[in-house]
Amino acid sequence: MEKKLANEDQMHGSMFVLLRRYVENTYDFSTWIKLLEAAGIAHEHYQMQEVYPTKEMFAIIDKASELTGITVYELLENYGEFLVSDLLLVYNRYINPSWRTYDMLLNTEAAMHAAVKRENNRANPPMLLVTKKGSKQLIVDYHSRRKMASVAVGIIRGIAGYFHEKDIVEVTLLTPADKERVQIRVDFLGDV
Repeated sequence: MEKKLANEDQMHGSMFVLLRRYVENTYDFSTWIKLLEAAGIAHEHYQMQEVYPTKEMFAIIDKASELTGITVYELLENYGEFLVSDLLLVYNRYINPSWRTYDMLLNTEAAMHAAVKRENNRANPPMLLVTKKGSKQLIVDYHSRRKMASVAVGIIRGIAGYFHEKDIVEVTLLTPADKERVQIRVDFLGDV
């Protein structure tokens, strides 16, 4: 009898579909196939509305790191940045058109993650607590047993890029990225 996985031991299929898009966009289709084979994953296709073991994501990323020489942290951060345009396209109806990076980060948990959970009750995005530290700084508390805060860092940078604010947004890890709870400081160097 198969043991039921805990919620954080599973990851929404969209994350795998977008990982494949990231790999194919950055490298090529054959690289994706090589990664799956090297990771010992027998199926080639992930489905958007399914859930899969989180360990498969790490197996693919670990093999990508070995193949490319890029650290797991950097790969996950780059992947997070890549995700942004697709995520904002899918969840655009939950975004206030007047928001920029600052407001987007403040509202991610209430607007975006809540929408993800409403649309698929098997989805379990990380918990983000975003605290204002004045009008020019936010502290993002990332909580997840998956330990993928580097994806969150990439998403923050991707959001800044999406809103053409990359040159005024500075993202700093305050704690190691490979922990369950990670603090990320976001400084706004210009007008927000």
